[in-house]
Amino acid sequence: MHEYGVTETVVAAVVRQLPDATITCVHLEIGSLSGVAADSVRFYFPMAAEGTNLEGARLEISEIAARCRCGSCGQEFEPDGPILSVEVADAPSGA
Repeated sequence: MHEYGVTETVVAAVVRQLPDATITCVHLEIGSLSGVAADSVRFYFPMAAEGTNLEGARLEISEIAARCRCGSCGQEFEPDGPILSVEVADAPSGA
């Protein structure tokens, strides 16, 4: 349910930057590995915007695919999910 907090933060940031503007549309980009569910943000947006200059504004969300680059060969790819990166140090002598 952290999406409500994320949505409140987005609304607050727009209100802070454009306090006197009439906002009709907010465009938000959400990365595929952000851990934020776009559908939940869409659901919470009207509640978070209520009583602000974003009330009644349309919310457009673009979901952005992650891009990774292999540290060894430089190959770029789109991961299927989170990638763990582990560096293995040489074992100390005598271990």
